[in-house]
Amino acid sequence: MKHITLLATLLVASFITSTAQVDLTYQEPSEEIMKLADVPMPPGTVINDDGSIILLLYRNQYKSIDELSEKEIKLAGIRTNPITNISSRTRFYNNVKLLKAKGDIVEIKGMPQEARLSNFSWSPDQSRMAFTNTVSKGTELWFIDIESGLANKLSEPTLNGNLGSPIKWMKNNKELLVKMIPKNRAALVDKTDAIPSGPIVSVNEGQKAQNRTYQDLLKDKVDEENFIKLAESELKIISVDGTVNDWAPKAIYRNINFSPDGNYAIVSIVSQPFSYLVPYRRFPTEYALMDKSGKKLKTIENVPLIEELPKGFMSERLGKRNISWRSDKPSTLYWAEVLDKGDPEVKADYRDEVFEWPAPFDGEAKSIFKSINRFSGITWGNDNTAMAYDYWWNTRNTKTYLFNPSDASQEPEVLNDRNYQDRYSDPGDFITERNEYKRNVLVIDKGNVYLKGDGYSKEGQKPFIDKMNLSTKKTVRLYQADNKNKLETFSKIIDIRKGKVITRIQSPTDYPNYYLRNIKSRKAPRPVTQFENPFKSLSGVYKELVKYTREDGLPLSGSLYLPAGYDLNSKERLPLIMWAYPTEYKDKQSAGQVTSSANEFIYPWYGSPVYWVMKGYAVLDDAAFPIVGEGDEEPNDTFVPQLVANAKAAIDFLDNKGYIDPARVAVGGHSYGAFMTANLLTHSDLFAAGIARSGAYNRTLTPFGFQSEERNYWEAPGIYNTMSPFMNSHKMKHPLLLIHGVEDNNSGTYTMQSERYFNALKGLGATVRLVLLPSESHGYRARESVLHMLWEQDQWLDKYVKNKK
Repeated sequence: MKHITLLATLLVASFITSTAQVDLTYQEPSEEIMKLADVPMPPGTVINDDGSIILLLYRNQYKSIDELSEKEIKLAGIRTNPITNISSRTRFYNNVKLLKAKGDIVEIKGMPQEARLSNFSWSPDQSRMAFTNTVSKGTELWFIDIESGLANKLSEPTLNGNLGSPIKWMKNNKELLVKMIPKNRAALVDKTDAIPSGPIVSVNEGQKAQNRTYQDLLKDKVDEENFIKLAESELKIISVDGTVNDWAPKAIYRNINFSPDGNYAIVSIVSQPFSYLVPYRRFPTEYALMDKSGKKLKTIENVPLIEELPKGFMSERLGKRNISWRSDKPSTLYWAEVLDKGDPEVKADYRDEVFEWPAPFDGEAKSIFKSINRFSGITWGNDNTAMAYDYWWNTRNTKTYLFNPSDASQEPEVLNDRNYQDRYSDPGDFITERNEYKRNVLVIDKGNVYLKGDGYSKEGQKPFIDKMNLSTKKTVRLYQADNKNKLETFSKIIDIRKGKVITRIQSPTDYPNYYLRNIKSRKAPRPVTQFENPFKSLSGVYKELVKYTREDGLPLSGSLYLPAGYDLNSKERLPLIMWAYPTEYKDKQSAGQVTSSANEFIYPWYGSPVYWVMKGYAVLDDAAFPIVGEGDEEPNDTFVPQLVANAKAAIDFLDNKGYIDPARVAVGGHSYGAFMTANLLTHSDLFAAGIARSGAYNRTLTPFGFQSEERNYWEAPGIYNTMSPFMNSHKMKHPLLLIHGVEDNNSGTYTMQSERYFNALKGLGATVRLVLLPSESHGYRARESVLHMLWEQDQWLDKYVKNKK
């Protein structure tokens, strides 16, 4: 085990000394936890459309701290390695194998040594798989020929993956459009040596520019220059035989989206002026129409710099947005435009209008659809049939429309008008298939369409497949999983007409594996994969989906874990760890629904509290913490009392069952769950201690909204102050362990949130410990970090909960 001294980066109150900053080497948790935390994982899978090809993708469970600490530049919302020119937070795979139909696993020949693989992409006909390999000096282009099982290198390490995936297949399956580092790119300016040429000045002349608190923004002209150098690419065509040709000159290219027939492309190009308030995705962007040779034909839309995030986060800019291609046509553009000036306060019968514009793009665009709420997408079918969707964030409403794209005078039919948080009423998603252009379109079978859904209900999760008649709108259930002892979910629809699907089956002790099932047959499904359970030491653990009721009658639930061998009859009272994440709702019916299954595999990932069931704790994971505000009342108007009521309901239930010692209960959470934890320890006496990871504790530092709160600080100062644990630090009652990544880039959860909160609690005499994990972001990646985090939590729980005096 490599030990690295954290020097002054671990600002902690030692377990030995009460208020000291100490140096500490990385520690490993107890043997029981290590058995679960440091095991090789089964591979990931990539399945082609007909289920005949499965690629197995292998990677280490964690990065090393060495990898995570490689050189990193943070500019305009990106984090990148300036040497390898790919996101510094990329999770790489190290090998690929081919799973044959008979279950044989075949090695791919010619794979790179010491591989660091990412950006996997099927060719349109799925005969080849392209990917990138990152080496010490850059990122290379490779592809696998599926039939021969041979990997081929196509380029030197000159790809530019700083703004996302640098590769895109051409229609002919033989060429890729690739973002390449421009020749003679100038060296980056080292800001540590640069002499400032003047002050940094920000100006606002009366306009409103409300925004979330973004991280990694540009700060000065040097940052601007460096961002341009990192973001600019030349677009090249690289053939599978290695031939390289120019396609488009140097520019800052975001996305390239080819038409279904491959003859045109929409290319989004970022330009100046840049902003120091928002990331590059909101910089001025031109949507250019190009032909397949790379010649620019015209500009579809010029999107200006967008620095304002108006109230409710619902406003949309004027002009064309959601610009894309119809999947059922060779080359027809479509987009949406607002009808309400982009203002949610404007009363309007319709919020958005959708237009289409077919090649050769020399006529007028035609209106084809209007949505009552904000338009969110279309599933294309054919000339006369398509499904459109809209939503309205404030009311949680969503609608599904059946409309005729060839006849705008024909009134669309609203198939579903529902609260999108109401999972029990979810009719499912329409099933698609690949057409002649290799794009997904609706399966339309003799006047019928098909849907697959998660199947959440009062009886548990039972995924289903329905057939709906387009004329009568009546549905027939073709298949529903039984799921009495196992959980079966749909992974891929192979051929719905023939009933062929690939499902994923698991149980608390059976690792998820894939099966080929025919829903028209009574035959048992055929295993496709045979992954072993890497967590066999959990096989005797008891798991139950418990249901209980809040004092106001709201039904709640959570996944309860008890140690192996626990006697349910004698009911020894155990210390309890409760882990949760609050969710806002606008109605009690949706808030009380159960959306987890007792039959899910017991999977101890780094963020899970399940490890401690191995050390004699009871664990209540995914405990329901709904925050409800019906009618004119907003959820956060009563945030704190609802938090406490949720926690009390869970503890009272498990106490009455005789499972737990109510004097030895810990609460924990990550991000908004950390915020929840701090509030519970501040405003209740239900817990002995808590663990809060990567949270935000001072809501005045996120003044223009957070989570689902649409009011800004100046509209609801009482809400922001009451909900802020920092503002109530003097009320803290119980020991709190704070953990945070030093490089947290999540909006609102700056590392400073934990630092300032720790200082406030320390200054007021609270029992608190702050652990800052070097190089880690909002989620934790390095093996050393994760194991040390588990050690910290283990020590904290044993001292302040399990062995509480």
